[in-house]
Amino acid sequence: MIADTITQKIGEALKAKQEIRLSTLRLLSSALNYEFIAKQHKLDKEEEIVVVRKEAKKRKEAIEAYEKAGATDRAQKEQKELEILQEFLPPEMSEEELEKIVIETILKTNSSSISDMGKVIGIVMGKVKGTVEGSRVSLLVKEKLLS
Repeated sequence: MIADTITQKIGEALKAKQEIRLSTLRLLSSALNYEFIAKQHKLDKEEEIVVVRKEAKKRKEAIEAYEKAGATDRAQKEQKELEILQEFLPPEMSEEELEKIVIETILKTNSSSISDMGKVIGIVMGKVKGTVEGSRVSLLVKEKLLS
């Protein structure tokens, strides 16, 4: 499980005096603990990945904001944190694989208009479980339904 690995990695980062890595791992550990408390049960692998994805998304949004504001030093720090978080995520699904799943789902559900978008996204997200960000799915479904 990710939580167990993080505890070990925190110890390693502490010994190696890697400040950014240490703070990022502690924040992730804290986020996992909050989710554990909220759910009232030990998190399974999928639930842990959801938490890590949320933290990674926060970093991506912060990078964009800092770059727009011209704070490149802060953006670089956030980028380093994002890279650390990505160590705990499964590899992202390729564009070709995702496109195949989206097209199959559109054909199976006989979807033809943008009003079917929510239904298609829901089914696709169920199939790709944690290997693709929702924004990627949404953009691709919209593109396929409009074409």
